[in-house]
Amino acid sequence: MRLRKRRQCFPSCSSLHRVDEDEVYWRQKKGDEELEWTHSSTHVISQLAQCFTTAMVGSRSWIGGLFNRFSNKRTEKFLDYPLTPLQAERLQKLQERMQIPFDETRPDHQEALIALWHIAFPNVALKGLISEQWKEMGWQGSNPSTDFRGCGFISLENLLFYGRTYPASFHRLLFKQGGNRATWEYPFAVAGINVSFMLIQMLDLSSEKPKNLPGFNFLKLLGEDEEAFDVLYCIAFELMDAQWLAMQASYMEFNEVLQVTRTQLQRELSLEDVHRIRDLPAYNLIYQ
Repeated sequence: MRLRKRRQCFPSCSSLHRVDEDEVYWRQKKGDEELEWTHSSTHVISQLAQCFTTAMVGSRSWIGGLFNRFSNKRTEKFLDYPLTPLQAERLQKLQERMQIPFDETRPDHQEALIALWHIAFPNVALKGLISEQWKEMGWQGSNPSTDFRGCGFISLENLLFYGRTYPASFHRLLFKQGGNRATWEYPFAVAGINVSFMLIQMLDLSSEKPKNLPGFNFLKLLGEDEEAFDVLYCIAFELMDAQWLAMQASYMEFNEVLQVTRTQLQRELSLEDVHRIRDLPAYNLIYQ
């Protein structure tokens, strides 16, 4: 990512709770005098990742404002329905994964994080679990473990699955290849954590069983494919990036991009002719 210019004001992370006001301000400021951005790309990635983590994962009120209105759209149709034994078993396993927090003292969690680095940068030696190098992947700071507080170990599992199963797609988004990119792009790793969180909320997976149409239909897909959630994560990440490019968005508009992505996924998961995860219209994005 090559950074050349920025707009005149760089909002502090503490101000991001006023997202709507800031977006209006930035849009009114388009065309104003720009200043040369002289800091290194690593510094900017650190700043953006910190802002993303504060606004997306760290603020419960912000998350509630974005997602709760969707979770309230439940109908009596989905309050009581039977699960097949296979659906119930796989849903339970998925929910158990969701309950595991990231623990930087666990050797298996450390190994998973190191494995993610090797997938992302196979030819670059990692200096340690705490290193400034992590910022190049879009983590908040030198210690990625601090960014998992919003979603836990499953978000790391999602990133690992993405990198191992669809490496071309993974690296295209990591290195922001293709398309007319913004000067300030979204931090890859922190955005990935928020995609995991968005899917869990959208599918109502924290309930005993989903009580909305997308979640109800997702269980059918899960019954057909045990990896349905992980594949859906990859689709969602690609769809988010496609929406980002289509909207010509910059990092201040990530909130809006993620909501548009969620809405599109809800529509696709409500289609009657979707019987497998590969039937989703957006599935082909991971092979483009």
